[in-house]
Formats: sequence, structure tokens, C-alpha cells
Amino acid sequence: MKKPSAATTWREGDWYVAQCLDVDIASQGRSEQEAIANLKEALELHFEQPQATRSPRVQFIEVEVGAA
Repeated sequence: MKKPSAATTWREGDWYVAQCLDVDIASQGRSEQEAIANLKEALELHFEQPQATRSPRVQFIEVEVGAA
């Protein structure tokens, strides 16, 4: 199945950055084409179904938020 996504690219120094606008994922490359290819690979890994070898362990954590 193919999922279309919007992406933006820009240059930072010697690197090009590609960022997906639909999912908070970004990648980089030496060229714009390499950055887009790396972003596609990162998105494929992100959407890949997990294949656990053992049951996951649920943990509850606390984080500090909004210190006004």
C-alpha cells in the first residue's frame, strides 16, 4: 500500500534536510535527492508493523511539563 505525504526540503550548510509535513519525521543527505530518499526510508521504517519476539512490558512514566 502506498501512502502519499507532503515533504519540504531546505539546505543547512553542506546538507539538505527533508521533513515530512504529515508525520514529525525528518532526514538529511548530501543532495536534495538523497535527503528525499532517506526520508522515504525513514517513513517506511516508521510505518512498518512491529514484530515483537516477546510480549511488550507496559511501564508508566512521569515527565515535567509546562513549568510556568
